[in-house]
Amino acid sequence: MADPELVKVLDYILNRSNEQSIEVVAASVVRRRRELAMFGGKSSIPNPGRLAKELSSQINLDGAIDGMRKSIRDYAIRIIRQEAPELTDQQIDALTGTWIPEPGKSAASALPRNVLASMIDQFVSFSLGQMEEEEDTALRNEMGPWPDKYWKSFPQVIRLLITDYLKGEMEESDFNARIGLALSM
Repeated sequence: MADPELVKVLDYILNRSNEQSIEVVAASVVRRRRELAMFGGKSSIPNPGRLAKELSSQINLDGAIDGMRKSIRDYAIRIIRQEAPELTDQQIDALTGTWIPEPGKSAASALPRNVLASMIDQFVSFSLGQMEEEEDTALRNEMGPWPDKYWKSFPQVIRLLITDYLKGEMEESDFNARIGLALSM
């Protein structure tokens, strides 16, 4: 007894097909013969969905992404050391941490550059005792303990630069240049 599907296909080819249909059937037969020759039987023909599942189960995507992140971070460190050899390892770490955050850590402050620059200026002015009392009072009335809030919102590299400047480990012109560089990243 013949396969019912085969009977339907043969009926279509012999009784209802036109020239275009015959070409499609012929191309399909050629393709199927090639698959059988390459892959053996029907069950060994590659199934794209099955292959994708098998490959994804074999590949550790998290490991691959972490490896890529480490490579990019190492590359960034090499470039920073070439272009700014005066930066300390801690400052370089802070810079690369803001550009290429480690998993679970956030990137640099989402504050606009001009807002962050103004906050840095106010914080440094306050820390050096140069801020007008009225400005400090206005900020405290509006935000409460604003110096703490500002400090927590600064990216790590900004904190390091401010700390070095306030400790007297950096000249004002050098501090301004480095802050400008950090803000432009």
